[in-house]
Amino acid sequence: MHIYGAVSPSPPRVILSLFCCPCQISNQLQFPCKLDTDFRRGIRKLKGSHVTAAFWESIKSGLLKNPTQVIEAPSTVEEEEEPLPEEFVLIEKTHPDGSIEQIIFSSVGDVDVNDLEALCDKVGWPRRPLSKIAAALKNSYMVAALHSVRKSPGEEENDQKKLIGMARATSDHAFNATIWDVLVDPDYQGQGLGKALVEKLIRALLQRDIGNITLFADSQVVEFYRNLGFEPDPEGIKGMFWYPKY
Repeated sequence: MHIYGAVSPSPPRVILSLFCCPCQISNQLQFPCKLDTDFRRGIRKLKGSHVTAAFWESIKSGLLKNPTQVIEAPSTVEEEEEPLPEEFVLIEKTHPDGSIEQIIFSSVGDVDVNDLEALCDKVGWPRRPLSKIAAALKNSYMVAALHSVRKSPGEEENDQKKLIGMARATSDHAFNATIWDVLVDPDYQGQGLGKALVEKLIRALLQRDIGNITLFADSQVVEFYRNLGFEPDPEGIKGMFWYPKY
């Protein structure tokens, strides 16, 4: 079974929404998670200019003592700390030929568009322009990737690295996030890697106080996401879609 979210309009689609409580995820993780210590809450700062009493007196009198004086309006820009990237080994195994393979999780966002296109081909997704794929990755709030790194005995400098999984999320950086493009190489499915990807994204979003998480799923994988705590149309909420009519 392929594990992925929607990328092109093809019925039937189900919108799945999660109004998160941290307890829904904390006891489900199969893999080590460092998000509690590696990610920091954003610190909001408000900077404004200091206006002296003498200035207000000049306003009252209708006369500015210095006609070239410039008063800056208070800034409303919120400055947040950048989340720390995360990278660690999820699985390590030795093959019969003596080579060692590591499955590495990374939230650094180091996904090559050509590797991603090859992975999409492997799971049967329709091809998309590389420029748009690159833009989607760049504008994502978070990109999580799984790479297989295979080390052969005596050839440490010739490690074979390939992309075997990815998931990304977009967000308004405050209340809402949507998970997109969850996919795992068919050769690596059935090992819980898709589950680990989604769980890590949810945990990271919750750490940043984003509790309304949605995604789009094909009908055959609804049960997969339901087991991760997602609910189809909670409280009667219905998703609506607009598609171009050619």
